[in-house]
Amino acid sequence: MTQYIGPEGILEKKKKYIMPCLAHFYKEPKQFVRGSMQYLYDHTGKEYLDCFAGISVINCGHCNPEITNKICAQVQSLQHVCNVYLTENFVNLAEQLAEVTPGNLQKSFFCSTGTEANEGAALLASIYTKNSEFIALRNGLHGRTKLTMSMTGISMWRTDPNPVGGIHFAPNAYCYRCPLDKKYPNCDLACANAVEDVIKYATSGNVAAYIAEPIQGNAGIVTPPKGYFKRVKEILNQYNILMITDEVQTGFGRTGKMFAIENYDVVPDIMTMAKALGNGTPISAFIASTKIADTYTKPGASTLGGNPVSSTAALATIEYIQTHDLCSKALARGAQLRSGLELLQKKYPLIGDIRGIGLMLGAELVHPDKSPASTELDFILEEMKDRGFIIGKNGIERNVLAFQPPLIITEENINTMLNNLEAVFSKIK
Repeated sequence: MTQYIGPEGILEKKKKYIMPCLAHFYKEPKQFVRGSMQYLYDHTGKEYLDCFAGISVINCGHCNPEITNKICAQVQSLQHVCNVYLTENFVNLAEQLAEVTPGNLQKSFFCSTGTEANEGAALLASIYTKNSEFIALRNGLHGRTKLTMSMTGISMWRTDPNPVGGIHFAPNAYCYRCPLDKKYPNCDLACANAVEDVIKYATSGNVAAYIAEPIQGNAGIVTPPKGYFKRVKEILNQYNILMITDEVQTGFGRTGKMFAIENYDVVPDIMTMAKALGNGTPISAFIASTKIADTYTKPGASTLGGNPVSSTAALATIEYIQTHDLCSKALARGAQLRSGLELLQKKYPLIGDIRGIGLMLGAELVHPDKSPASTELDFILEEMKDRGFIIGKNGIERNVLAFQPPLIITEENINTMLNNLEAVFSKIK
């Protein structure tokens, strides 16, 4: 029988050997040692229904045998040679991405993390436009490097004391707490129109790109109204500014489309992806049209980007999503989950807002005066964990319950989780 050091042992070593910037959920965290599809298991053998998927990573389920078996076979034949040498998997993957991404996106660059992909997309935009400024959204999150952290509009993640200049922030489409104090749909998409104000009054006119998540994950599953991105794209086109969509959390079936921006009938100029692309194997990419991509001619490589193992994982992941029609399943289970949350909202006004698309849903918890109910959310997470359910939290005030489960979650799973969630809500006075 395997011996584990347990949560206490991990916390002791973490305090001694890991930088303190890395926090963890829960007052009483668990040590997870095994995963199987939509389930996790701790060191005592207790089972948990995973409703967060490692933050939108395990879309196809933990240790999915149809994916894992192909990864294991690849590890035993060729693990790494760097992509400056010729291997087949990464060009086959690039071909697949050209097929599943919208519009004329065709040429990819592979790397290992979402941060790296966003950094690369920004570089490509600067190369193509010969401009250096960027527009990002308030409450957006794009990474941990100096540039991507500077493009992040959440103060708790902007830990660099000297951020990069030339980055300007536009209001995000947060209808529940509109930064412009307006109401949709009577607002005429004022937050989208504000992008033009930023271009005209805050920049030098030398803007390379606008970058945004189609749904802002860490901001609290902030979901723009239908016409938002079309209006923004029209504005950007007037000023010859590229649109970069960050699909790191939203990609690969989560919203009922392969990519979330497809819900808005817009084709970005550059798209980034990571997380669910490898279903737990580190891989990321940015993709652009041939016209834009072909301007990136000076030497560039990512040592582990598109390595044989990660590329195999990504190919197997895309195949599984398509073969098992996970996009349709995300829509069906997402509709079920939203309906259940709406029933809870009628009974418990602690739920102020429910938003999202497919299986990327957020429930914002608030007090009667609409102030964030962060303490109550932590209580709910702890109680649900003890009952065997892993739910995420996000939002600027960390008061949004985040539901981003593996897309293979079942109808029965969601009903069981909702029943337990109601029981926990009933405990809050």
